[in-house]
Amino acid sequence: MAEQTVQVKIYAPFKTYFEGPAGSISAVNDTGPFDILARHKNFICLLKPGEIKVRQKDRPDFVMPVSRGVMHVRSDKVTVFLDV
Repeated sequence: MAEQTVQVKIYAPFKTYFEGPAGSISAVNDTGPFDILARHKNFICLLKPGEIKVRQKDRPDFVMPVSRGVMHVRSDKVTVFLDV
């Protein structure tokens, strides 16, 4: 059985920080820390200051600090718009 992934893109107006498949992505919103996995329900939220972590198979985690941003999840695609 193939491993389930989400397609992730993290970017700001003038720079793309991450783009590619991931097993999961973690961040923090008003309700606290959360994870997005494959087949997650459609979701949109404002991100709180903290870290965003993207986990990939056979690669180190991509981790970056976030001050503000919006995360949109739909059909196994996670888009993060950062206000850097």
